[in-house]
Amino acid sequence: MRLRLIVADAIYNGGIAEWVAALRARNRLRLEIRAKEPGAKTFKAIPFRWRVERTFAWLGRWRRLSKDYEGTTSSSEAFVKLAMIHLMARRLPRILRKT
Repeated sequence: MRLRLIVADAIYNGGIAEWVAALRARNRLRLEIRAKEPGAKTFKAIPFRWRVERTFAWLGRWRRLSKDYEGTTSSSEAFVKLAMIHLMARRLPRILRKT
C-alpha cells in the first residue's frame, strides 16, 4: 500500500504544496487542504484530523519514538511499523473474543 492522499491544514498550504508537487513526478499523490469553516468562532473537531493526532499519541507512548533518536529514516520507519504491529497484535485477542 502506497501513500496516495496527503491531507494538510490550511496553514501549511505554502510549503507542503511545493513538496507534494515535487513528489508527484514519481508517485500519484493528491493533496487536500482542509481549511476552517468561514466565520467559525468555536472549535470544531475535524474527524480525520483526530485520527492522525490519536495515532501520533499512540506512537509517542513508545520511548524510542518519543524523540528523534534514529540516525536514518529507514530505521525510524522500521520502529514506527514495529510500534503499530505491537498495537494491532494487542488488539487482536479482543477482536477474536467478540466473534
